[in-house]
Amino acid sequence: MHRTELAPKREIFGWAMFDFANQGYTLLIITVIFGDLFTRVIVGDAPDYRMGNLLWSLALAVSYLMVVVANPVCGAIMDYSRSRKRFLLGSYLLTVLATALLYFVEPGWIVPAMLLIILSNFAYSMGEGFVASFLPDLGPRQALGWISGLGWGVGYIGGLVATAFTLFFLGDVSAENYDVIRWVGPFAAGFFLVAAIPTFIWLKERGSKRDTPAGQSLFSVGMLRVGTTFRDIHQFRDLRSLLISIFFSMAGIYIIIAFSFIYGAQVIGWSEEIRAFMFITVQITAALGAFAFGALQSRLGARLTYILTLLLWLVAILAIWQTPGLTGLLRVWFGVDWEPQHVFLFAGALAGTSLGASQSAGRALVGVLTPLGKSAEFFGLWGTASKLAAVFGILGLGLVQWAFGLADAILFCMALFGVAIFTVLPVNEARGTQVAEDWREGSTDSPQLNRSAP
Repeated sequence: MHRTELAPKREIFGWAMFDFANQGYTLLIITVIFGDLFTRVIVGDAPDYRMGNLLWSLALAVSYLMVVVANPVCGAIMDYSRSRKRFLLGSYLLTVLATALLYFVEPGWIVPAMLLIILSNFAYSMGEGFVASFLPDLGPRQALGWISGLGWGVGYIGGLVATAFTLFFLGDVSAENYDVIRWVGPFAAGFFLVAAIPTFIWLKERGSKRDTPAGQSLFSVGMLRVGTTFRDIHQFRDLRSLLISIFFSMAGIYIIIAFSFIYGAQVIGWSEEIRAFMFITVQITAALGAFAFGALQSRLGARLTYILTLLLWLVAILAIWQTPGLTGLLRVWFGVDWEPQHVFLFAGALAGTSLGASQSAGRALVGVLTPLGKSAEFFGLWGTASKLAAVFGILGLGLVQWAFGLADAILFCMALFGVAIFTVLPVNEARGTQVAEDWREGSTDSPQLNRSAP
């Protein structure tokens, strides 16, 4: 059975604080600063940075492939052994350590930089799935939308605080400023280390610990549970369709996360001032999108809300691609003397709203369709779909921009979000919710594991 009442407020707050803490890593390392630093300074293959972009894509893709392999098994082990909080702690500490070590990377040290990005992003991405698995514990299914939205919204506020502080004190991304901007690694690590402490104080591990069956290891138990789930996945056909949709939507989202500020620097040619404005714009609109669509989900339902966020993405990507054309039209129609970088801020506001809303809605819908006893495993599958999508999307865009340039490669995102809408249409939220409510421990597990369960 699912929870019928909300968890204590401090536990919901502690859970949301992990989103607050880890957004500093996403923005400072992947999106705003270190990704740009890697392509333009550490690799530095001016003028088009195609090799830097490709190597950045490769490093992220490798880290996500590692998550694809590890996430389902770790989720199954956590469900069986009731050890989600220990796994979350391990991923958190590894993220902090690997991120702090980025300080020691010098320009031209391409391999060490890639290895640290692979390790830190792997640990960070595993933690995303681990903490998400606690969502069904925090309230009834109809409340998961606003709880997920709260987490994402608070997360973007955390990202705003961390990145604004960094941009103000560390300055611009350039070879001349390298000795200062290299502190982005230790700062992101320290921010994550401190801000996530409430999570480990207040978030509860529910359920009784179970002993490992005789003659088996936790790894073999996890593999057995994952195998059983894949054999019986037809019982969760709505969740299966959703995960396919999330694969395509997250492929587009990870492209935006990894390349949006690179796009602004290389295609739009923005100034440092507009770059800072874009960051603020995206963070505020992403937080508002997460809060607003999270509240909307309780009225419209999780599935419809998720579809609306994907439609918003189509508009946002079209605005990004047509930024130069829109600039020309505004000059003709309204006589304004704007540059493409100013119009790009409008596209950024749309993308930011879409970013916060779609990720929150997708995570909440997974929670709605997930039985309590398999939350870590199913959110592990959610993480697997997301990170496999990241590999597909980022490598796909890396190859497309290698052939055609980054400006037109953004159209690849529109196709991905279009397929995401099409593949979520078969999802029946009421049916999937009932399946999750009816599931009991042992109903899809093997007899061997059933006998060992208390």
